[in-house]
Amino acid sequence: MNEPRNGQTTRVEGEAEAVLRAKYHDYCSAQVADTFLLLTPDEIFVMAEDAARDTGAQAALSYDRAVRLATATVSRRLALPPFEAWLADYQAHPDRYERYLMGLWKSDVAREGNA
Repeated sequence: MNEPRNGQTTRVEGEAEAVLRAKYHDYCSAQVADTFLLLTPDEIFVMAEDAARDTGAQAALSYDRAVRLATATVSRRLALPPFEAWLADYQAHPDRYERYLMGLWKSDVAREGNA
C-alpha cells in the first residue's frame, strides 16, 4: 500500500508502483503533447512570451526556449488528475488509458532498474 499526501490510502495491486507511476507520467506527457500540438506557432510564441515576461526574462526567446516555456504553461493549465485518482481509474479501466501511453514508461522503468 502507498500513503498519498492527502491521507487516503491508495492500493497498488498487480503492477509494481514504479511501473504505475511511470505509466502515469507517460499518460500526463501524452496529454500535454496532444494539447501542445493543437496550438498554432503564433499561440506557442505568445504563450512563451507571457511565461518569459512572468519570470522577468529580458533576453529574446530562442525556438527551443519558446517551446519549453509553452510546454510548461500547457502542463500547468491542464486539469490532469493526481496520481491517486488516475490509479483508481486506471486499475478499474486500464484499456481506457493504454491508447494514450506513448511507451515512454518502459524506458523510465528500465532506467530505474539500472539505477
